[in-house]
Amino acid sequence: MASQLVLDQPVGGIEAHAERLRACYADGRPMPPIREAWPEATIADAYAIQAANTAFWEAEGRSVVGAKIGLTARAVQAQLGVDQPDFGQLFADMAINDGDTVAPGRLLQPKVEAEVAFVLGRTPDPARLTTAELIDSVAYALPAIEIVDSRIADWKIGIVDTVADNASSGLFVLGTSPVPLAALDLRLCGMVLEKNGEQVSFGAGAACLGNPLHALGWLAAKLAEVGRPLARGDVVLSGALGPMVAVAPGDTVEARIAGLGTVRVRFGKEDA
Repeated sequence: MASQLVLDQPVGGIEAHAERLRACYADGRPMPPIREAWPEATIADAYAIQAANTAFWEAEGRSVVGAKIGLTARAVQAQLGVDQPDFGQLFADMAINDGDTVAPGRLLQPKVEAEVAFVLGRTPDPARLTTAELIDSVAYALPAIEIVDSRIADWKIGIVDTVADNASSGLFVLGTSPVPLAALDLRLCGMVLEKNGEQVSFGAGAACLGNPLHALGWLAAKLAEVGRPLARGDVVLSGALGPMVAVAPGDTVEARIAGLGTVRVRFGKEDA
């Protein structure tokens, strides 16, 4: 693992921590938890840090193509002392093709989880976010592997740390066979995640706030509230269907979700 970036003294402030997170991408070293350097930081501060980096990256030419939802498991929410999920931005350059290889050194401390991805056919109306409205706004669903990562050393994260760090985002992989929602039982769809041919994580749609559509509804309301509403063509990673799993160079990961099919990714070795 890369050596940790050490801060000489406690620091606070939105821009200061946004810059430190960006530096972790550049130099390949994780940083200490934000909550240790800035104990009074709130969740609102964390989202402000995330927004500052989103604006910076967009100014640099990166394109937002959707959003990811995190903390959809009640047990994980309880562990971090919150009562709702969080969200982060998906950028176009975070997408990995199904079956492709992630270049070695691209991520700091990656883990993987299987999810249902929604692709939007239109913007959900935030004034009427019924189940029917959400279903009508989705063009189709795909199986997905989210490759999560953390710029916080050893994954020692609290809610402020993960929100500020773009909800601990890394990369994402989408399957290639779209499935209409009418063909799916999202609550009961079973998931198996394999690493190097061994089954390492299991779950179902109900693990994601009871149904991945519930997570989509939460996200649609939140993004409308902050002035970044979902739009036609956006990708939404709705949240993990089972426990996340650490990966290392040389690993191959495949997720199978009932009704959606499979999606696969490899992690390159340093000497490849």
